[in-house]
Amino acid sequence: MSILLLSSISVFGIKNARAQEVIPTYSDYLTDNLYLLYPSMAGASNYNQIRLTARQQWFDVQDAPNLQTLSVNGRVGDKVGLGGIFFRDENGYFSKLGAYGTFAYHLMFSRDNVNLNQLSFGISADIIQHRLDQSQFTVFDPLIGGSNATDFFANMDLGMSYYYMDFYAHIAAKNIISVERDLFYSEELPSNQRKYMASAGYVFDFYRDDWGLEPSFLFQLREQNSQSSIDANLKAYKDFDFGQGWIGASYRHSFDASEYNRAGEEVERQSLKYITPFLGVEYKQFIFGYTFSYQLNTMVLSNSGFHQLTLGYNFGKNRERYDCHCPAIN
Repeated sequence: MSILLLSSISVFGIKNARAQEVIPTYSDYLTDNLYLLYPSMAGASNYNQIRLTARQQWFDVQDAPNLQTLSVNGRVGDKVGLGGIFFRDENGYFSKLGAYGTFAYHLMFSRDNVNLNQLSFGISADIIQHRLDQSQFTVFDPLIGGSNATDFFANMDLGMSYYYMDFYAHIAAKNIISVERDLFYSEELPSNQRKYMASAGYVFDFYRDDWGLEPSFLFQLREQNSQSSIDANLKAYKDFDFGQGWIGASYRHSFDASEYNRAGEEVERQSLKYITPFLGVEYKQFIFGYTFSYQLNTMVLSNSGFHQLTLGYNFGKNRERYDCHCPAIN
């Protein structure tokens, strides 16, 4: 029974890992890291950016999922943006390594550098390595050689962003190329891994323009199985002499439900739900952000939550700031 359980979990985990997006979509985009989601944000800001993130789930669970990303993006000339992302994603014996390269183009519709009216397009190409560490497997199986099984594939993302003063909107299509292939020893997996994302928000100024309040949302949809979810976010900004600070909360709700039952009870359904408070500070050219996600579901593996840190640095010659409360650009 232990062997059967281990095999079932391994195959199920591999299939679901392949079915997910390349870089999982968490809440780090709320800590000044929009480029991770939208290739059109490469070089969109008036300064160049370096962002490093580290995420750990369930500190009390051995070999729990963890993710690290390193991204850099900036403007080349007046209209071209370039960027790159490197990441490592682990989940038990399974892991992913990958790299993105991004080209973006920015169109300015305003006649001056005071009023922000910018439309941006971006395209990213990626190469990903999937890896299954079999060196610690103790179950005898002729298909398991005791080495590291690896698999490579490539794909592309497209994105578009629009900023008009304090309003913004983004859309993106992820994994747009259908690739038919097998992953290790599992059955053939769905070739369609496309995922669509859309978000929008507005920053309201108040109290002598030192404070800003930003409501926003993020909608996600997978084409293959029509799974979808939405984030509802509220973020507050405060300007200081040394920079800016922010604090807020995000609520994620999935529109799809999974069935479960406890011994002797009826089958029930539950959707993924969790809340994420976050905070951060910009001190001169440095960025620090922290998010904590807590699941609100009845059935959970652990109550210790998900922790994520973001460190950043803004560099290069800053372009002239716009006369708007638009933190992702200014």
